[in-house]
Amino acid sequence: MLRTIKRFQSSSAAIKQTALFDLHQELGAKMVPFAGYFMPLLYPNIQNHIESHHWVRSKCGVFDVSHMLQSKIGGQDTLSLINKVTPTDFKDITMFNGSLSVLLNPEGGIIDDLIIIREEGEGDCFHIVSNAARSKEVTQFLQQELQRLQGKDIKFNIIEDESLLALQGPLAAQSLNKLIDSDGSNNKLTDLFFGQRKQFKLKDGSLVNIMRGGYTGEDGFEIAVKNQDSLKFAQSLLSNPDVKPIGLAARDSLRLEAGMCLYGNELDMTTTPVEANLNWLISKTRRDPAAIEPFNGFSKIMDQLNNKTWTRRRVGFQYTGDKPAPAARHNDKIFDMDQTTQIGIVTSGSISPTLTGITGKPVNIGQGYLKKGHTKSGNQYLVQVRKKFYPIEIKKMPFVPSHYYKG
Repeated sequence: MLRTIKRFQSSSAAIKQTALFDLHQELGAKMVPFAGYFMPLLYPNIQNHIESHHWVRSKCGVFDVSHMLQSKIGGQDTLSLINKVTPTDFKDITMFNGSLSVLLNPEGGIIDDLIIIREEGEGDCFHIVSNAARSKEVTQFLQQELQRLQGKDIKFNIIEDESLLALQGPLAAQSLNKLIDSDGSNNKLTDLFFGQRKQFKLKDGSLVNIMRGGYTGEDGFEIAVKNQDSLKFAQSLLSNPDVKPIGLAARDSLRLEAGMCLYGNELDMTTTPVEANLNWLISKTRRDPAAIEPFNGFSKIMDQLNNKTWTRRRVGFQYTGDKPAPAARHNDKIFDMDQTTQIGIVTSGSISPTLTGITGKPVNIGQGYLKKGHTKSGNQYLVQVRKKFYPIEIKKMPFVPSHYYKG
């Protein structure tokens, strides 16, 4: 995780603070620069990395994810832009529902992965959450697209007055429900399913927007709260003994177990959704060029999808050795069993606190890209870490079962 952090560091002059910075310090967090913000890596006075990871898998953790870019886009012509820059069909998505998608450049490369949810408003309105490390690129790209569509009724606005907290784990709903005003007819978390976002009233009278989902594979929520209310809300969550503050270290190992991508590791401007093994983001209704306006990179992506012209693809892998071994890291090489033929490269790697190997201890897992012909689950290869070779097996992802609440 520390290597990942370093690749997203900014110069100290540019580093920002979230509205919860003082709370993190009060809780004894180890703060690190990440994606332009000082963010908590872990809270050593409360839990270590492994303890935090297990806590989220068994109880409930709260993450400050206010560094993420939140924005709104709306107007009568919004779908003409959405259809151009994403491969997902948002035309028939009903109010308060959404989907993960990817923002595509003209060549079909991924500018960022993002969540898009339909909201109330004039015309077609959507709430977007994208990655902090890509905020500049996403904003510039969308503004350029708006220039191309000058004269169309489309408005794009960055949300700067809200914090974003992620509450994740099997006790997330139970913990959040304690803060919600149960008198409201629409204030029922049991009616909020995975991928949906609605406004809720808290017992203190404040309003928050809650989306069901997250980055851990567990049931959970991402809660948008006004900056001035964020401290009180976070403290209310943490007053529950079932809820602990969780930092970036556990967030990374949790998302890796869940088989999720991290931009800059698994995703970049040269990688298509097909190569990233994200075919499910390409809606079936978007695959027919006659049915709707083609998205960016349509010809290349559909050729990869239909004719399997891709040359590499994202996979998961697990260490299979019977002796202790270091976890593979970003840019480590993957070889065939002959130790000389490189067939791929590691994008992310870590110990899995949840899984155990043949030694009965936590096992190393990772993601990477392998050449065509080598991506079948069960295949055995070698990963080179610090000039030594270690056996791995290709595994289906997620590595651990998901627990999304779908009703």
